[in-house]
Amino acid sequence: MTPLTLPSLPPLWRARVARLPSHPPSWLLARVLDRLLLPRLDAYQRSALQGQIVEVELQEIGARVRLLLGENGFAVAGDRSQPRLRLRARADALWRLLRGEDDADRLFFDGALVMEGDTEYGLILKNTLDAIGPLWTPPALGRSN
Repeated sequence: MTPLTLPSLPPLWRARVARLPSHPPSWLLARVLDRLLLPRLDAYQRSALQGQIVEVELQEIGARVRLLLGENGFAVAGDRSQPRLRLRARADALWRLLRGEDDADRLFFDGALVMEGDTEYGLILKNTLDAIGPLWTPPALGRSN
């Protein structure tokens, strides 16, 4: 499968995109994570991750999402509070991580994934994602529904 690549916006346009509200894409990602990730988290993992803001930025375009895990699932964190953890990555790196084709350690050491903030919380998140495996696998070809 061809890697997902996004063209990088010029710095001026990335700065403009970064100023856009994060609410719409954050809300959409929260709904996706409620379906793909939440059912796979055990009670300990939910407790360890709950209530902390995580910001993820796509490097190519400057777009970002801000989420937190609440008692009833993932929610939009809003733009006013400081995130406990900030991740910046290229779209292709996030896609490989989501599909289980690459791990966070390799992406981090290759510079494709940058983490800022609470390192301990980042390790909890990384270990949780490693434990549950890929969040998305492509549907099998020829499978009837």
